[in-house]
Amino acid sequence: MSASAPRDAGGRLERRLDYAFERPALLARALTHRSAASDHNERLEFLGDGVLNFVIAAALFERCPEAPEGDLSRLRAALVRERTLAAIAEEIDLGEALVLGPGENRDGSRRRASILADGVEAVLGAIYCDGGFAAAQTVVHALYASRLAALPSADSLKDAKTRLQEWLQARARERPEYTLVSVTGADHCQHFVARCHLADTGDTVDGEGGGRRKAEQDAARRMLERLHADDQ
Repeated sequence: MSASAPRDAGGRLERRLDYAFERPALLARALTHRSAASDHNERLEFLGDGVLNFVIAAALFERCPEAPEGDLSRLRAALVRERTLAAIAEEIDLGEALVLGPGENRDGSRRRASILADGVEAVLGAIYCDGGFAAAQTVVHALYASRLAALPSADSLKDAKTRLQEWLQARARERPEYTLVSVTGADHCQHFVARCHLADTGDTVDGEGGGRRKAEQDAARRMLERLHADDQ
């Protein structure tokens, strides 16, 4: 570690992972952000991403023998997304062990979700290089034990536009139409308003968000809420 991370932070992280590195230099590299040194963690992050995706895919394949490919893909995406990885990083206090450049330290990047998520992947890549696939698989299973034991329903992971379309299709109704209503604000903080329109009934609902896709998803969510309320 360097002055950018607390003394023995790497050792504490090993204890939380229940894995001791034969080659500590691999762990040091996995914890080094590119802002801190030229020997940084991006290549290990690439490798760890592949290892993680395979281990989680295999675990879901075994745990959900009846699930179709689409459901498995949605479940895997939820388990390996940035938000989930950042939460895991917080659980093992990975942030305290990261080695960051002076600028990143001042900006509070030690708690930034993207940096934490990348760090988890890099550490998994380092474990694979140090102890092989079985070691990396064991660590992934331990990190994900509670999440794999309490998997959400695949339907709950579908985005609002998909859920709305499926709701309409199940009732032999036409697909919804989306149009962009307005874009306001400066280039770096634009605000979008999108409209969801049902051609067969004429119903329209507007949604908002920081991008067109987000605004359309918000409009679909609001339309679903209206349809469900009308059903009651």
